[in-house]
Amino acid sequence: MNNYDSQPKAVIILAAGKGTRMNSELPKVLHQIHGKPIISILLDTIVSMSFERVLVVIGHKGELVKEELAGYPVQFVWQHEQKGTGHAVQVTKELMDDFNGTTLVMTGDVPFLSEQAIKRLIAFHLEKKAAATCLSAVHADPDKYGRIIRDGDSDVLKEIIEYNDASPEVLAITEVNSGTFCFDNRELFAALEKIDDNNAKKEFYLTDTIKVLHNKGLPVVVVKAENPDEVKGINTVEELEALAEIFRDRR
Repeated sequence: MNNYDSQPKAVIILAAGKGTRMNSELPKVLHQIHGKPIISILLDTIVSMSFERVLVVIGHKGELVKEELAGYPVQFVWQHEQKGTGHAVQVTKELMDDFNGTTLVMTGDVPFLSEQAIKRLIAFHLEKKAAATCLSAVHADPDKYGRIIRDGDSDVLKEIIEYNDASPEVLAITEVNSGTFCFDNRELFAALEKIDDNNAKKEFYLTDTIKVLHNKGLPVVVVKAENPDEVKGINTVEELEALAEIFRDRR
């Protein structure tokens, strides 16, 4: 048995956001690339892999998302108030409470993350016996992504600082959080109990679990994506069109 297959795996996909910068009432994850909703592109990859549970967190016009994804073997969880990514994961607690294994957390607006990249992330996480592992990327223009704070040149991840809370020095860092993580499931939900909304956006950030787990003395690591384009999220129509062009061969 290789490292990737060594324990049960679940995935939580965050798909509750409105996507206000898309200038549309349509849930962000239902905007299309090559004639297909972006979350469906991602789910086609996920359901081809060996996850024991696939949960999709829905919120804004969630009934439309449920309708679109009716043919997929997923469970839906409602996030009725959008209080941040940490809160979005917390609402899955009831369904995840009895799960003992590795939980992949990702956002529904990153359609082109490949099976190879996901398997590499999970294998690295298990190899390091980590409580949490972040998939990062280096972008020449890091824009409004959260910044990765490593412990020196090591693969140890101390914290992730969100754009709105970052100093000019931190904003100079070009390694960013892709929004895709692996967690030991029990450590994830224990850490979520410790986070708060004491930040610029008054939201509960999933990224704050990283500092909680690191400060607890648990192994928390980061690994760079081999293809930074794969981990790009979509926040605007322009970004959607740019990704469609980059991955036009995946049509």
